[in-house]
Amino acid sequence: MKEKEPRCQSCGNAIVVFGAVGRRDACPACGADLHACVQCEFYDVYSSNQCREPEAERVADKEPANFCDFFRLSRAEVAEPRPATAKDARSKLEALFKK
Repeated sequence: MKEKEPRCQSCGNAIVVFGAVGRRDACPACGADLHACVQCEFYDVYSSNQCREPEAERVADKEPANFCDFFRLSRAEVAEPRPATAKDARSKLEALFKK
């Protein structure tokens, strides 16, 4: 079975990785930091500190690059992007309920 290719969790762009992901690496499509909690295999909003790695230090802001030694680029399905503004969120809700 073929392993899924890593994708940017911000925009969904496929990420080609040669070696380890460095702290300064960014998505070529949207510029999002790749060595960040939200891009990591261990990131889980339902876990303690939003991380499934029990030895990892707590990181308060999950989107910018960090120095975590346990980082592994996620190969999970990309979640639907969050609305950029409250207006965007409201329009999505209205479309959902066909208001």
